[in-house]
Amino acid sequence: MEQIDTLVIGAGQGGVATSEHLRAAGIDHVVVERGRIAERWRSERWDSLKANGPAWHDRFPGMAFSCDGEDFPDKESVARYFEDYALIIDAPVRTGVTVEAVTPHPGRAGFHVRTSRGEFDAHNVVCATGPFQKPAIPSIVPDTAEVTQMHSTAYRNPQALPEGAVLIVGGGSSGSQIAAELHDAGREVYFSIGPHDRPPRRYRGRDNVWWLGVLGIWNMDTPAPGTEHVTIAVSGAHGGKTVDFRRLAEQGITLLGMTSGYEDGVLHIADDLKTNIDAGDANYLSLLEAADAYVRRTGIDLPPEPEAWQIPADPTCVTDPVRSLNLTERGIGTIIWATGFRFDYSWLHADTLDESGRPIHQRGVSKVPGLYFVGLPWQSRRGSSFIWGVWHDAKFIVDQIAIQQNYQDYHQSKA
Repeated sequence: MEQIDTLVIGAGQGGVATSEHLRAAGIDHVVVERGRIAERWRSERWDSLKANGPAWHDRFPGMAFSCDGEDFPDKESVARYFEDYALIIDAPVRTGVTVEAVTPHPGRAGFHVRTSRGEFDAHNVVCATGPFQKPAIPSIVPDTAEVTQMHSTAYRNPQALPEGAVLIVGGGSSGSQIAAELHDAGREVYFSIGPHDRPPRRYRGRDNVWWLGVLGIWNMDTPAPGTEHVTIAVSGAHGGKTVDFRRLAEQGITLLGMTSGYEDGVLHIADDLKTNIDAGDANYLSLLEAADAYVRRTGIDLPPEPEAWQIPADPTCVTDPVRSLNLTERGIGTIIWATGFRFDYSWLHADTLDESGRPIHQRGVSKVPGLYFVGLPWQSRRGSSFIWGVWHDAKFIVDQIAIQQNYQDYHQSKA
């Protein structure tokens, strides 16, 4: 059994960031990864995916992307970025290692970690597996239905899908990019949209991420009730454009309310499309309002953009919404569920998960001594699960590891 001070599980953005801070603190550690560095970016995203934030912002402090800072990197560029970063900091990453079980030692500190390539005795464990662990597909359409179903993680490109129209369920970043791509490829597209936030991509010459920063929204430390998992409709595709569902409808995409049920080949659609669209507009306009107030307060020289306040008229699919969808009659051959993810800590045998399997923690510090998390949504702030935010959370976690080590060193000196 290999003895190690700190074992980091996962070599995505959270694991690489944690490794950098551990090395700076002089803490012996190993990072294990089931696939390659940034594996989910490589093999669990569609071919044309663009990051949702510009390169100047969504990065670690120690290295810029090789592309122009205003560009939105594609998925391969993001994966290479983390691979190169790990090389620069000399991160001790071991790829092709699947963690099978993490169990606290009974009666003493540390953990027994069983992997596909041996066992560890680790004093600390940092779970850096991120927020996108297990695809979540609602139990609405049975597997026996005569339609191909897949999660957005399995979608690659329009050519790889069966012939026919496509239904996309989920109006966030993934669903919006995929819907537009399929329409551009000549597919008939039905797009089921639930409640969402819809920020502008840019306003008054500055990207959305800049406005979230100067307005202090990235640093919000507590989500509003019921908004922890609100879908965000924002996209970096085609140079970064504001997601406007009405304009997608004008281009020929049929918008639908939430998919609520299924019976005998017919999908039942909730009567909430206009409510969801209007609420998204309200979120959009609230950010414009906050941005204008910031300009007035600070006197910063940014040109006004009155056209951004114009909301198009509702298309027919909103004023006369579809309430049921016969898959055969509509020629729908594929359903893509862009419905997010669930946590999967089935390998973690420690009393630190709630009844739904979510980690119980305070800023990533669990109630089990020596067990930490990095990359969780809202771990310390709104930006925690984003590339730039996870770097700062990882530093806090490593600081806590070092603090605990100092206490143990004092104990040993007295003993």
